[in-house]
Amino acid sequence: MTISATRVETLATPVRNKVEIESAVSALAGGSVGGLIVLPDGVMIVYRRLIIGLAARYRLPVVYPFRDFVADGGLISYGNNVSENYRQAASYVDRILRGANPADLPVQAPTKFELIINLTKALGLDVPLQLQQLADEVIE
Repeated sequence: MTISATRVETLATPVRNKVEIESAVSALAGGSVGGLIVLPDGVMIVYRRLIIGLAARYRLPVVYPFRDFVADGGLISYGNNVSENYRQAASYVDRILRGANPADLPVQAPTKFELIINLTKALGLDVPLQLQQLADEVIE
């Protein structure tokens, strides 16, 4: 798929295990890929340290879905604040324990998103000051 306004080409690369992840990242790094976006998926979470290590080895900038990826050495994450999701869930549990019918409760979407940047893992990239100023947290 190509996004013509920004001339960005996306390439979906589904993976299910360690071998497929290593193969995909290696192949992508050998091409003209400018970076990776890791989507929030159980496989990605289980293998997050592997993905972070491969990104560092191949010097690929990666945007991750959660703060934990950056805390473990990834470059940038942008996604919903998982702790806030748990706080929202606690209010649902409270309402259900007080007698509310779960089917009557509205579906809630995440309300807090965060941008975290790890400058110690910048891979020699210049992270623009404007982007750093927009971040919720910058790890130096």
